[in-house]
Amino acid sequence: MGRIGVDLYPLQTGVPLAEVTTFGKFLGGSATNVAVAAARLGRTSAVITRTGPDAFGSYLHRALRAFGVDDRWVTPVAGAQTPVTFCEVFPPDDFPLLFYRRPKAPDLVIHPHELDLDAVAAARVFWITGTGLSEEPSRTATLAALAHRARAAPPDAVTVFDLDWRPTFWTDPARARPHYARALAHATVAVGNLDEVEVATGERDPWAAAEALLAAGVRLAVVKRGPAGVLALAADGERVEVPPLPVTVLNGLGAGDAFGGALCHGLLSGWARERTLRYANAAGAIVASRLECSSAMPEPGEIEAALTAGEVR
Repeated sequence: MGRIGVDLYPLQTGVPLAEVTTFGKFLGGSATNVAVAAARLGRTSAVITRTGPDAFGSYLHRALRAFGVDDRWVTPVAGAQTPVTFCEVFPPDDFPLLFYRRPKAPDLVIHPHELDLDAVAAARVFWITGTGLSEEPSRTATLAALAHRARAAPPDAVTVFDLDWRPTFWTDPARARPHYARALAHATVAVGNLDEVEVATGERDPWAAAEALLAAGVRLAVVKRGPAGVLALAADGERVEVPPLPVTVLNGLGAGDAFGGALCHGLLSGWARERTLRYANAAGAIVASRLECSSAMPEPGEIEAALTAGEVR
């Protein structure tokens, strides 16, 4: 449940956006990319989101179906425009984004009364993002979905809160933490990078942040540290730390979403946490080596090959 839009990525790297002449058009949006990544790994996935009733909205429906993602809960918002996102590509670590989401993106116009709460409760994994908390009515809808799932889902159901911090989406970023706290109280897994865990907990040290996330209510805290790898802390006391997989970065923007889809796959597979994190790390590294996001999501054989080689080639 979360963001969707059209990504327009320059087909020239290392070139300022003002000078780019050709772009590629791709399905985008963090939660949507996670659904695509999970589908690539053989999982049945769907996304709850909204578009404008325009040509870009039609394109996104076609793209979702082509990727094998259920689009039945993707609905139009009258009078709204489907969001478009441009990026600049300056490898290895500079990828500025330019969002066109005003006056309000349709994926923030999700109303509580429109939710299929039975489907929310039945999903084996339910994934929400920090962006969904940034404005109403999406904030109330997201929290309502989480609360219903906490009441009605089976005890082994996984509810993932992707901290997904985008300060530009908040009218007052300083007020984000209380909303994050309400979501964490209903989540079982929290995932974020160092900036995101600091917003959620006030802690930037990765282990201290992980402990704070557990104290907030989750059972597994996953902290992504970029070139330093990833770590996880579980409520049962297990600590896992996984180094990065060597990769030549082309565009790092979709790596976190690939990580998320692979994380869901590992959790659903019942794998040991270390295996899950290594697998998710490899998925993220593969996408970081490619220009696009959604269409770059790897298949199982590609991830296994990268793990066997010990690098992304």
